[in-house]
Amino acid sequence: MALTATVYHLPVQLSDVDRGVYESLDLRLARHPSETMRYLLTRLLAYCLCYEDGIAFSKGGLSSTDEPPLSIRDATGLLIAWIDIGFPSAERLHKASKAARRVVLYTHLDEGLLQREARERVIHKVEQIEVWRIPPSFLDAVEAQVSRNTKLELLHSDGMLYVTAGGHTFETALSRCSLVTPIQS
Repeated sequence: MALTATVYHLPVQLSDVDRGVYESLDLRLARHPSETMRYLLTRLLAYCLCYEDGIAFSKGGLSSTDEPPLSIRDATGLLIAWIDIGFPSAERLHKASKAARRVVLYTHLDEGLLQREARERVIHKVEQIEVWRIPPSFLDAVEAQVSRNTKLELLHSDGMLYVTAGGHTFETALSRCSLVTPIQS
């Protein structure tokens, strides 16, 4: 018997002071059996930190290679932003940079792995790709408080991210990194 996705109902009170975005979000995320909680939480945080009209989770889920986990489209359906999670291949980022004006990657993985992949392959407009790293220890701490029906509060202010879940507040600095690094000699 095939395993099915587990649905998480996660209402989020979003206060993104850095962008002036304040919303009450009622999110339902399907967690595929092969998806880690780190990945699910990174998807959730990426959605909140990029939230604007037209944002949506992929219809194809994790198995879709033709679409990003998150995207932002304008009213005509034009792809404005491709938002990826984790460790997408250089080929995928190359495709994303050709398909959308803006490409954003949220990851909890070591930036060195991403930079090495980017050095070894051609990626269209690689220097323009926004890469945000969320520390795994932060995700693990939040995970310990998240169940299938957890209310969250998310505050983003002065580059700091605060998440309250289960009566506990966790904080981390969001660090932006680059896929373009100088080659060491």
